[in-house]
Parts: sequence; C-alpha cells; structure tokens
Amino acid sequence: MEISHETIGDKLVVRPEGRIDSLTSSAFEAALLPLVGEATLVVIDCTGLTYVSSAGLRVFLSAAKAAKTKGGKIILCSLNQGVQEVFTVSGFSKIIDMHPTLDAALA
Repeated sequence: MEISHETIGDKLVVRPEGRIDSLTSSAFEAALLPLVGEATLVVIDCTGLTYVSSAGLRVFLSAAKAAKTKGGKIILCSLNQGVQEVFTVSGFSKIIDMHPTLDAALA
C-alpha cells in the first residue's frame, strides 16, 4: 500500500492506494493519524483503494474521531463499488461523509 498527500486550498487530500487490511492497516494508521492534525478538513481520495477490511475500517473510524476531537472532519471520495459497499454495509457511510468525486468533496 502506498499513501500520498497534498494540500488543496485549506484542505488536505490523502490518497491511499492498494489494500487496507490486517497486514497494511497499522502502516496506514501511522501515516494517516499525524496528517489529521494538519488540516481542519481531510479528504481521503479512494480512487486507488482496491479493498478495505474491518481492520481498515477501524483506522478510518480512529481518524474520524481524531479529526472531530480537533474540530475537524474526514470526508471520503471516489470509492469504487466494492469499497463503497463495505462502508455502506458496515454503517460507516452514516458516520463518515462520502462524495462521488474529489471535486464534490472539496466543494
């Protein structure tokens, strides 16, 4: 799994690529949580994300809680159908805002 990030305006865009599962979730968490404190709004662009397991969901929930504690917010965008389904079935789509595109998430 690879993670890149950039700042667009006052928003931080994080781009994970590959799978977030029990083998990669700790590395994703170690990379993501420090970034959550850098911006009020963190958009996670999931275009390159191919799979999320329950271990990955836990990281997203931790990041959302950390952002909320600091007065910020996590938004997901550009989820493929399989990843979208994992967030919907697990109920996470009610906890974390999701948008179909990066432009919609940044608006």
